[in-house]
Amino acid sequence: MSTLYFVAFDLGATSGRSILGALTADGKLTTKELTRFPNQMMPLNGHLHWNIYSLFEELKRGLREVARLGIAPTSIGIDTWGVDYVCLAADGSIIGLPYTYRDSQTIGASDRFFNKVISATQLYGSTGIQHLDFNTVFQLNEHRNDFSHLNAAKFVFLPDALAYMLTGNIVTEYTIASTGALIDAYKQDLDNRILEKLGLDTSRFGKLVMPGLVVGNLKAEIAEETGLETVPVVAVAGHDTASAVAAIPALDRNFAYLSSGTWSLMGIETDAPVINETTERHNITNEGGVEGTIRLLKNITGMWIVEQCLKQWKSEGKDYSYPEMVALAQCSKAVCTLDPDVPDFVAPANMVAAIDEYCRATEQAVPATHGEYIRSVFESLARKYAKTLDVFRGLSEYPIERLHVIGGGSRNAFLNQLTADACGIPVIAGPAEATALGNIMIQAIASGSVKNLTEMRKVIADNIETETYYPKNKQS
Repeated sequence: MSTLYFVAFDLGATSGRSILGALTADGKLTTKELTRFPNQMMPLNGHLHWNIYSLFEELKRGLREVARLGIAPTSIGIDTWGVDYVCLAADGSIIGLPYTYRDSQTIGASDRFFNKVISATQLYGSTGIQHLDFNTVFQLNEHRNDFSHLNAAKFVFLPDALAYMLTGNIVTEYTIASTGALIDAYKQDLDNRILEKLGLDTSRFGKLVMPGLVVGNLKAEIAEETGLETVPVVAVAGHDTASAVAAIPALDRNFAYLSSGTWSLMGIETDAPVINETTERHNITNEGGVEGTIRLLKNITGMWIVEQCLKQWKSEGKDYSYPEMVALAQCSKAVCTLDPDVPDFVAPANMVAAIDEYCRATEQAVPATHGEYIRSVFESLARKYAKTLDVFRGLSEYPIERLHVIGGGSRNAFLNQLTADACGIPVIAGPAEATALGNIMIQAIASGSVKNLTEMRKVIADNIETETYYPKNKQS
């Protein structure tokens, strides 16, 4: 078997990238970043939208780069952040621009849903999904009377919408749909009872498919425009965290994971939903994973707070590189403890001012330097991770012996050490590009070159380097 090439498009809420994966017959896996581009929320008429057309152009740019290299890829896969969706008219055209999950309309959306539609316990009991104001189910309820929604023949999640634009075929991929509280956690299918409460039915969505299914081939006109053949487009684990978790280089089940980036997502992998009073009280979610697994996890606001501080300081004339930011934290002290998940930090106009106000409201010292802001956020995150991990210890069937940190945050050695100290177990950092690796290797499963999730993880473990951080002085 010759080398197989896979194109992974990994789109995050702030940036996107196209990555080429190469898998040889003897199991050697290499990746190459082809393009990288910003993904910014687009203010329009008082709301925040995603520019789906700009993202589509970036996908085509990535494909042109593959063609320029003279490579004939085996397939293409797309993953994105969760919950957001595109409205399609009956003729297949896109109606308007999709709202972002940080649009102001989502604030308080869950309470409005529970007051008028069904109770929080009923929704959680069926879907097992944590209640976040921006969940798809709440967005659909908020936008019932919008022009785009009133005229929508189909609602298509972001990765599926981009796959549709490439192939002309509409599907609803399981992992991305599960994030929005539209899936019956036990049946692993669209929840008709929930849809009926929204005035919808399954006909308004594409056929539900599991990761690894071929959606269709690249349209002839796009193949011609990009210089490629009509390559298959695979429905990978469309939710970026699902692809990332699939790429954890673990050879047993005695672990918890932390997908660290703009969001931090901590959890464990289970074979069935865990829906009970404890998981509901802690707002723990049961999201779909690869091969029928459940990603039992908790969303924690992660590097978003620091990212927004850096953005604010840049606007004021001070631009820090990533290493400079970490060095500032190391040389500073934490002067306050934040709860990263309070509404104050969801989408403030000025994150620095939001931190100041939070500190005053909680009668804590206000950071005096940029380093103190960053250090305070880092230590607050580590403490939050430790408290959350304690909850999962009580839910896991297996002993949690280590914490795998994946995603961009795995490169932050200082935060990883703080996390190991707070959690009291080794932290294994890497891969940083877990999402893209998961995307690539699910395509490899679809091609038949890799058998299953277990073999996929072994290939990744054999080919990537990790760094282990052992706990030193455990934090209280």
